[in-house]
Amino acid sequence: MKVTVEVECTPVEARTFLGLPDVTALNDHMIAEMQKRMDANMAALAPEELMKNWLSLGLGAQEQFRKLMTAGAAAAMGGTAKGK
Repeated sequence: MKVTVEVECTPVEARTFLGLPDVTALNDHMIAEMQKRMDANMAALAPEELMKNWLSLGLGAQEQFRKLMTAGAAAAMGGTAKGK
């Protein structure tokens, strides 16, 4: 025997029926906190700040980046390339 039961209700009604807690306040708090943190970190996305951070890494990072790009170009061309 196969029995199918269809229930039409809203998510709030389903949570209440199943005895699950109402997490609306917690969700609102989490969303507000995420927005606050995103607003605080928007300065880090400014091009001037990114360049300042990248340039402060020094020549070692530039050399590593050059090697990475050389290896990527060599892989794309199907051969090997050695850094100078």
